[in-house]
Amino acid sequence: MKKNAFNLYRPFILVLLLVAVGSYAAAFEKVNQDYFQLKVYHYETDEQEKVIDQYLESAYLPALHKLGFKEIGVFKPLENAVGQDRLVYVFISAADLSLLVNLDQRLAKDQKYLEAGKIYIGADYSNPPFKRLETIWMKAFEGMPKSALPKLSAEKNKRIYELRSYEAATDQLSTNKIDMFNNGEIDIFKKLNFNAVFYGQVIAGSTMPNLMYLTAFESMEDRNIHWKDFGPLYKPMQDLPQYQNNVSKSIKVLLFPTTYSDI
Repeated sequence: MKKNAFNLYRPFILVLLLVAVGSYAAAFEKVNQDYFQLKVYHYETDEQEKVIDQYLESAYLPALHKLGFKEIGVFKPLENAVGQDRLVYVFISAADLSLLVNLDQRLAKDQKYLEAGKIYIGADYSNPPFKRLETIWMKAFEGMPKSALPKLSAEKNKRIYELRSYEAATDQLSTNKIDMFNNGEIDIFKKLNFNAVFYGQVIAGSTMPNLMYLTAFESMEDRNIHWKDFGPLYKPMQDLPQYQNNVSKSIKVLLFPTTYSDI
């Protein structure tokens, strides 16, 4: 009788075992984290700004869209006055780092891109379209392995984006700060609806070790309210002994999206 009973229930037992093994494997499956590129144009004059905008809107973004890149962000600082180091930020994401590494070579084969961007691409040495160009590569955090399109209802010209960079004294302390994000800080941002676009560990850049992240708000007032609400929820975590001294320098830049930005 016992043997017959076992045979009767054996298919159900096998199904339960398969489900259990699958669940166990999924729990330990590596999260596929995207890679991010942040290009930073440093320029000086209004004429350079016009050339950069024309190139990005008419050549660069259309070419990237054709190559399969989606949700490309183009942003400028709120304070971007003549006489300062004026900036334009361009954000793109990819599932594979090689897509970013080989991007320029792929663009060089696109005749439509070369024609649309010829003023920028073929600029004379005596009249360059920018002062310097900086490229930062990042790997997404496990706590948010993909970039996200913010859910905002305000008109584009009223939205505020906030880019933050947290530098650390050592690689280990920077990893500790990333762990802090993955183990609770991202959850706070989600709970308060900070509309994060990305969280990234910088893997190639000028101020390593550091991490960067970008949040989005309906307006400046909305941004200020969010950060006011953040403090009380974050303080218990901030005071934990294992998370002390993991940021040596923080930089924040308030941005607005260009009219042609996807984000």
